Amino acid sequence: MGARRWTLYAVAAALVILFMLLGGGARLYTDWLWFSSLGYSSVFLTVLLTDLGLRVAVGLAFFAFLFANMLLTRRVVLEQGHVTLREGNVIQMDTVPWQELLNKKILTIVFLVLSAGLAYLFTLSVAGDWVLLQKFLNPSSFGIADPIFGKDVGFYVFTLPFHIFLFNILFWTGIISILFVGLAYFISNPFRGLKAVFANSFARAHLSGLLAFVLLVKAWGYLLQQYLLLYSARGVVFGPGYTDINATLLALRVLLILAVVAAAAVIANVLMRRSQIMVYAVGGLIVTSLLLGSLFPAVLQKFVVEPNELNRELPYIEHNIKFTRLAYNLDRVEKERFPAGRTVGLDAIEANEGTVKNIRLWDWEPLKATYSQLQQMRTYYEFKDVDVDRYTIDGEYRQVMLAARELEQQDLPEQAKTWVNERLVYTHGYGVAMSPVNEVSSEGMPVFLLKDIPPATETDLRLEQPEIYFGEATDDYVIVRTNQLEFNYPEGDANVHTTYAADSGVELGSFLKQAVFALSLSDYKLLLSTDVRPDSLIQYYRNIWERVPKLAPFLRFDQDPYIVVNDGKLFWLWDAYTTTNMFPYAEPFQGRDNYIRNSVKVVVDAYTGEVDFYVAEPDDPIIRTFGKIFPDMFQDLDAMPEGLRAHVRYPVDLFKAQANLYTTYHMQNPHVFYNREDKWNLPTEIFGRDERPMEPYYTIIRLPGEDEPEFTLIMPFTPQGRKNMIGWMAARSDGDQYGNLLVFEMPKQSLVYGPMQVEARINQDQYISQQLTLWENRGSTVIRGNLLCIPIEDSLLYIEPIYLQAEQSRMPELRRVVLVHGDRVVFEPDLPRALAAMFGKPGDPAAPPAPPELEGELPVDAGLDRTVAELIEEAGREYARAQERLREGDWSGYGRAVEEVGRILEELARTTD
Repeated sequence: MGARRWTLYAVAAALVILFMLLGGGARLYTDWLWFSSLGYSSVFLTVLLTDLGLRVAVGLAFFAFLFANMLLTRRVVLEQGHVTLREGNVIQMDTVPWQELLNKKILTIVFLVLSAGLAYLFTLSVAGDWVLLQKFLNPSSFGIADPIFGKDVGFYVFTLPFHIFLFNILFWTGIISILFVGLAYFISNPFRGLKAVFANSFARAHLSGLLAFVLLVKAWGYLLQQYLLLYSARGVVFGPGYTDINATLLALRVLLILAVVAAAAVIANVLMRRSQIMVYAVGGLIVTSLLLGSLFPAVLQKFVVEPNELNRELPYIEHNIKFTRLAYNLDRVEKERFPAGRTVGLDAIEANEGTVKNIRLWDWEPLKATYSQLQQMRTYYEFKDVDVDRYTIDGEYRQVMLAARELEQQDLPEQAKTWVNERLVYTHGYGVAMSPVNEVSSEGMPVFLLKDIPPATETDLRLEQPEIYFGEATDDYVIVRTNQLEFNYPEGDANVHTTYAADSGVELGSFLKQAVFALSLSDYKLLLSTDVRPDSLIQYYRNIWERVPKLAPFLRFDQDPYIVVNDGKLFWLWDAYTTTNMFPYAEPFQGRDNYIRNSVKVVVDAYTGEVDFYVAEPDDPIIRTFGKIFPDMFQDLDAMPEGLRAHVRYPVDLFKAQANLYTTYHMQNPHVFYNREDKWNLPTEIFGRDERPMEPYYTIIRLPGEDEPEFTLIMPFTPQGRKNMIGWMAARSDGDQYGNLLVFEMPKQSLVYGPMQVEARINQDQYISQQLTLWENRGSTVIRGNLLCIPIEDSLLYIEPIYLQAEQSRMPELRRVVLVHGDRVVFEPDLPRALAAMFGKPGDPAAPPAPPELEGELPVDAGLDRTVAELIEEAGREYARAQERLREGDWSGYGRAVEEVGRILEELARTTD
């Protein structure tokens, strides 16, 4: 019974292993079909063959080395099967129990299986390291030499990592071999312990040879460690410091020589048969490593460097500044003066109409909630994100916000969650919602440029293919071109259906091919469905977060892919980066990589799933290397369709890294840098009710000295320890100016309000504070939106939207706009009225400052001679304002407006007398 049970266990285990192997093979085949369907079969083969080739080479080398060394122990293991034991005056021979079972053949098989098993496990440690080999075989020059060793940066990025990889392979191969060879010798005669191992001359010679091999590999490791000093974090800056170069580097060179000497001493031990030599050699290396590698640098740092740190570290600080600025393209930043602190009038506002009309009032977080309430249409639709972009609409260059309406299968009604529905019917999302950044309806809602299902617009925008088969919510595979019609969109109480019109996907073909997919996807129902035809197309890896990185796992991707409407279709645009943590001297960003380039723009067709990679920075050596590795993968940016090229934007993740580092690395004088005399900070703001870091924001502005407004990404700076503004960075996105970075520095002797100072002024405004408190007391949630600093000529406008959200609703409404300029703060229902309150209206004289008790309301032209018609018109406006304040529950505003109507009527009576 027991034997039968063990037989069943063995058969079950064999079946599980077989299924795993078949499943792995099936996934490999379906991946090949997927890459081929997208036109990237060469990428698949390059990655697969390199990865397999590297693992096979490492596995075979490890196996050969270990197996050969284990075979060398075979004679000793077999000969020492009998040992002599002494009990009093009686000498007897004893036998290790397993020696009776061993012979040369069996021992060879044991060593073979052991070496093969360990070799397989060892290959798992190098899985995914194919990119190290390919970069080593296809290096590119940076044209920059490091000042310590004089080597091109390309050596550190492409060559050194592979050398370190080889060192680890050799070192651990030697260590593992020593362990198992020593274990074999010990087991062959366990009664005498370790003495038996060293008493046998052959065993001693064998282990000495292996130890000498490890020591020689370690000597090479000391050579490689010299180069790794360029990434030292011990000094005042990242990179080698005085102690690293004058102590640690010396120690590594001495240890390299001692490691070679120790290896020679170990070999000499074989000939001289003195174990003490080996002990002294290895022990001396360890002691010297502790003294020279740890104690000596610590003493030098304490007594030589720290008392005179700046002078000692000065050249190394210069290296760090230079290479950090190179690594993040900060050396290309153009600096200009910005004489802020000034105020502008209505003429400047009118001259910068393109900027003013594109001031963003809607923040993506409250707008996403509002979109969901107004445009989601059905529970199974979802807006994953809201993106910011710009379009030319009806001949006008406008900044907009838009979101893709994707289908979330998990939100289908429970009764609709059948295999047919999830795989064949509910296959795609539908359309987008789009609204201008600056417009708001009388109800506090966005004004839509594109809306509804099917898409509706009153502009020249076209969306003729709104289906979204590939996006951020498309997590599961679907099958199209089947006997089932696909759900397209709801229409009243019925549904409109469609059939997929493209040829994208993998054709299922024969029953055998379908069986492979069923095994790969672990879905047997695929084989049982009568709706699936041989010409049906299966679409998998549909989520762009999985789809694109699977094609290009060597790139790093921005956190915000964004949807684009172009030529009647939908596309995803996505920024990809080439990065490394091996750029010498350069400061790592957030403890991660210390070199980053936005080298690739990715385009994904939301309908077909086709993926294209465009090189945006051809001078980047890393993307040049990947271009050599995958010659058919990348295209020039000029090859991108013109309509899509117009929507390329500077990526936020890269900009945040550059802005963050620029707060320190704008200081190029090493003395100033060391003392952090001019350190800047990234500002904070109030969002909702909490203070949080300010995020970069896109806006359309006319930069100082430019003739036309353009799409830019902006981040203000504040001095360390203070809240005023000291400068701002802008990244340009339009046309030939794409990628250019500008920093506008403000005079240090003048006060320019920073974001938190503006937030404090808003908090201190009595009328605004009372109104926000009133809303809160009436049960509404007040959401303070992003504070934007908008440059207008030589001045700054600060704009902050105020949203209200009822307790019973998840739909924020934009109810007020706070505008701050100079010493004035206004608080109005929308931006046009806020601008009128601040600057006056076209044709009016310059607006006088509002009295304190009326600050935030539209100023009245008191003291001016006006006609009866003008007074009647003004009274009508104030009455309408009073009614609006009444509807909103703004009683104090209502009272002031009524008083103003009374004052105008009194003036009207005097005029008609």
